Amino acid sequence: MRRPASIAAILAISCMSFARTAAQPPASGTDSFHRVLDQILDINVRDGLVYYRALRGERGRLDRYAASLNVPAATYEGWSREQQMAFWVNAYNVFVLQTVISNYPIRGRSAEYPATSIRQIPGAFDRIPHRAAGRTLTLDEIEKTVIPEFKEPRLHLALGRGAIGSGRLRSEAYTAERMKSQLDALQAEFVTEQPMLKVDRTAGVVSVTPILSWHDAEFIAKYDPGATGTFAERSPIERALVAFIMPHLLPLEREFLQMNRFKVTYHPFDWRLNDLSGGRVN
Repeated sequence: MRRPASIAAILAISCMSFARTAAQPPASGTDSFHRVLDQILDINVRDGLVYYRALRGERGRLDRYAASLNVPAATYEGWSREQQMAFWVNAYNVFVLQTVISNYPIRGRSAEYPATSIRQIPGAFDRIPHRAAGRTLTLDEIEKTVIPEFKEPRLHLALGRGAIGSGRLRSEAYTAERMKSQLDALQAEFVTEQPMLKVDRTAGVVSVTPILSWHDAEFIAKYDPGATGTFAERSPIERALVAFIMPHLLPLEREFLQMNRFKVTYHPFDWRLNDLSGGRVN
């Protein structure tokens, strides 16, 4: 008479174990929790630009992945630092994609931004709520309150803000397993991408993305070597910038910076939509 109860108990325990496993991305390996996003980005993103029209056609998969991000807070707290970083970068990027395709094609009237810019969507960054890890957050709240907790400023370059001026949106999801190599690649690419950095040796100007000024305290904390050496008289954020880019510059650019006669400026952020639909940037 006890056997049915034992079988039922075993099945119940098995189901609970499966549910716990399904709720958590693995600590290593392929990070299967983000595999769906990996597939979506691989198909719809090229060189940082997005086929928004095609992506809108497979809205269901994107929405299901976004819904899966609302794991219990206790589950999230049990993950490694790398898993948590990958989780929030992926969440931010997916919420941006959702916001764009929900309003695509964008045709705004504000003269302050390009007509197709994500900035033409009312409340895109500061009012539209999203659910992740048991919390309700806007995109601004993720960028300004969650990401800084990791003390890894390069994460801000991984956020695809739906704009040409952001760091290049990758054709793959971020994962705990690949996080270090992915962030190293972003830092190396920083010096080769015009929206990020422009070194004009003739004019004596180093022009940098305002993303650094938005998060200067984080970049200073990690990269400023202090008031010593060649750049001792520079501001902390300028010293941090030099330390951040110097290892990846071309030899002539490195020599130019070492002369210490350059001026640092911040160029305007390019809010054009990173849209590749129709084969061109809109």
